[in-house]
Amino acid sequence: MKKFILTIICMAACQVALCQTYFTRTGFTEFKASVEAFEPVEAKNNSTTAILKTQTGDIAAQLFINAFKFRVALMQEHFNENYMDSDKFPKAVFRGKIKDFNFDQLSQEKEYDLSGTLTIRGVKKEVNTKATIKKEGEKILLSSNFTVLPKDFNIKIPSIVSKKIADKINITLNYELVEKK
Repeated sequence: MKKFILTIICMAACQVALCQTYFTRTGFTEFKASVEAFEPVEAKNNSTTAILKTQTGDIAAQLFINAFKFRVALMQEHFNENYMDSDKFPKAVFRGKIKDFNFDQLSQEKEYDLSGTLTIRGVKKEVNTKATIKKEGEKILLSSNFTVLPKDFNIKIPSIVSKKIADKINITLNYELVEKK
């Protein structure tokens, strides 16, 4: 019985040791909702937190909505107060999986399918996209682009400005993840 319990403990310890976790607190997320001939509608957020479990390909990311920075302060104020209700819904969260992720194949840049659930303003939406991933030194570099629709997250664009904001929002992610020790 003692051998059995010791074997189970050793197996659990090996499982934990093999499951490497990589993370960042300075991930870059950008969105662009610009329409040609009007003021650019775009913002950047350099404080996205992301975590990747290399054994399973599970990934999660979270950012604070009010951390998006715009070139025009008034645009940032309107974004937080009128569109995103960032006092009521302070975070956006993504939980997903990188299909067929293989940590041992990251020496060269590779494109993977990335799917999961994006939650914005309390509304969950399935997202399927591609992610480019590679290991560079001790870091994992992950980048992705995808498009969302404001209406999918109950973001109401007033008709007075609807011609100045794109129907589709382009989102770009660039994460530099390091091993969590």
